Formats: sequence, structure tokens, C-alpha cells
Amino acid sequence: MSRVLVIGAGGVSSVVVKKCAMLPEYFDEIHLASRTLAKCERLQAEAGKDRVVGVYQVDADNVDELVALIEKVQPALVINVALPYQDLPIMDACLATGVHYLDTANYEPKDEAKFEYSWQWAYHDRFKEAGLMALLGSGFDPGVTNVFTAYAAKHYFDEIHYLDIVDCNGGDHGQAFATNFNPEINIREITQRGKYWEDGEWKETDPISVRKDLDYPGVGVRASYLLFHEELESIVKHFPTIKRARFWMTFGDAYLNHLRVLEGIGMTSIQPIDFNGQQIAPLEFLKAVLPNPGSLAEGYEGLTCIGTYITGIKDGKEKTIFIYNNCDHAACNREVGAQAVSYTTGVPAMIGASLMLENIWMKPGVWNMEQFDPDPFMDRLNKYGLPWQVVDVEKNPLADD
Repeated sequence: MSRVLVIGAGGVSSVVVKKCAMLPEYFDEIHLASRTLAKCERLQAEAGKDRVVGVYQVDADNVDELVALIEKVQPALVINVALPYQDLPIMDACLATGVHYLDTANYEPKDEAKFEYSWQWAYHDRFKEAGLMALLGSGFDPGVTNVFTAYAAKHYFDEIHYLDIVDCNGGDHGQAFATNFNPEINIREITQRGKYWEDGEWKETDPISVRKDLDYPGVGVRASYLLFHEELESIVKHFPTIKRARFWMTFGDAYLNHLRVLEGIGMTSIQPIDFNGQQIAPLEFLKAVLPNPGSLAEGYEGLTCIGTYITGIKDGKEKTIFIYNNCDHAACNREVGAQAVSYTTGVPAMIGASLMLENIWMKPGVWNMEQFDPDPFMDRLNKYGLPWQVVDVEKNPLADD
């Protein structure tokens, strides 16, 4: 049985559902649930009712509602593309109903801008004892970047020593200020302190304080800023030879200027305030008035470039490679009506799900992407819309001089 239940109906979900609908050889039935039924019905119409055979309203914070829905649908796998706050309730529901689990981003509490794998890793023994698998972070970053690292370790290195993950959106959506994925999650991620791994410990930086200008293939030179990103946590755990691991993301000056103004007036705060007798977090209000990331696809032009610079040892000699993908916003819109940031997350979620359903990646417990054989995933990236390249480079351009 390859029946799946997709929870969440935003931009990433739209890509997941439509790509699954294109591949009946992997997915017999697709069911879709969200807090807002109208979003599910709209996506069902776009993907085809013969493929998305059921749509449902569910509160993904409510374990009892989730259990009732899963028991009704009886899927083989739940694909969680809801909010990161909802990872643990959905994992609890999967345990209660005996269903496998996949997500694209790790858990973070709603009342604290802190994301790490400790909460989900703590579920490992329960999933293992139940004979169930949970695959964490099957997006691009995290996700594909983890698999890039595993692929490099398998085919290019005896030991990996230095790793720099780079995420560049070189596209233009024409908006004065908008985020390319959920504004609430995006802004929380950017405004927290930066963090990277070096010499066996985590080191912190002030938010958006470390900048390097990097020339991205297909895009050109962009200002790149050091952030913390969750895949660093699992990669340094599973590749203990790594001496330093960092994550960089590009931001334009206009974006950062808007963000600084909003932060300066308190609009990025996650602490609720009283407004007309109701408690509301300013960031939640900001999310409501910003453009929906799923609406940005039409007219979006340009490429993304996401990849990993890796330096290590092979046959006693140091070498550096760059593994990366370019994704075209306009091409994504033509294929599935999405912009490239949603596409680069949704396609890997579909691929991870297909590998689980075929028992190619299947092992009871809670796992990260780099803990499996990377080759079948890398093959399907090429086949289903995210072709990648590996190039030898003389030196990592982000390396310290």
C-alpha cells in the first residue's frame, strides 16, 4: 500500500501533492488535510480529484484529531509539511496509529525561537520499538544538503574536514518585501543568533553580522550571511571528522533594511501582546499582512543556487568539491504553479516519501537524511526536477585566509 496523508496546504504542500499526483507508480492514493479546508479543496482541484481522493480539516496541534483522521484514512505514511511547531503532535499521532512519518523541518516551540533536533531524536526508541520509521528534514536544506554530504563522503572523500552550505535565491519576485517561505518561520530563523561548529564546539555570532560575498553559479555575486541551520547539528554528529561546519544564506540590502525597521518597532517579536482584549504575537500579525509565499510564483524570475562546499582528504591528499543545484523560478511555475523555494523543498519530500514507501529507505527509528545510502536519492533528484552538479574547486571561496 502506498497511500499517503499530507498534512499542510501551503506552498510546499502544493508541490508535494502535485509531484506525488504525477507518480502513481509510487503513490496509489493521496489524502490532504489542513486547518483550512478551502485550501485543501483548491489544491485537490488543481491536482485532480482522481489523485487527491480525500480532503479534510484538522487541527495539527491536536493529537486526538490527528489520530482520528489517520485512523479514518489509514495511510502508510504521513508527510508533514505543516508548521514546525506541529512536528511533535503529528509524531505522537503516528505512534498512536502505527504509521510512518516524514517532515521537512525540525521541531521548534512556538513561544521560543529555538530549533534543534533533541526533541525529535528523543522519539527514536519509541519509533524503533513500534517498528515505525520517522525521516527528519526531507527538504532541500535540511535534506538535500545532508544527502550531498553523504554522497561526498561515499564517493569523494576518506574524511570530510570542512563544510560550508550555501543557499542563494537569485530570483526577483517584484515585491517590496516578502519571504519565500512561511514568514513567521523565516523571520524567526534570521533574527536569532548565528551559530557554527568549529573544533568540537558551537560558536555564536550576532544575527546577520558575518558577511562574505560569494559568486554563485548561474546567479553571480551575492552577499551571503552566516546563520544557524538545523542540518549542521545532525551532520556534525554523523560525520565526526568535520572540523568546521557553517551555513550561509543570501539577502539583499532592501530585504535587510525592511527587516531591521520591522525589528526595531517590535513587529518581529514572538511574545504576545494585548490588542483589543486579545493576545497576539506581532510576528503573527506581520505574517498575516505580508504576501503569501505561495502567491509569488507568477512573474518570479531568476535562479536559486543551493549547494555545499566540502574539503577533506582522499588518498592522503586534500581536495575541495562543490555540489550544487540551480533551480529556475519560472520553470517551477510552469510545471506546478510554484516558485523555486517551495519547489526545492517539496520535490525532496516527495522523493524521501517514495524511497520509504518502496522500502529502499526503511529502518525503524528516527533518522536524518545522511544516515541512508545517498545514491537512490541523488538519482531521483536528477529524474524529478532538481539536477545537481559536482565540480572540483581549487579552494573553498568561503575558507578563512
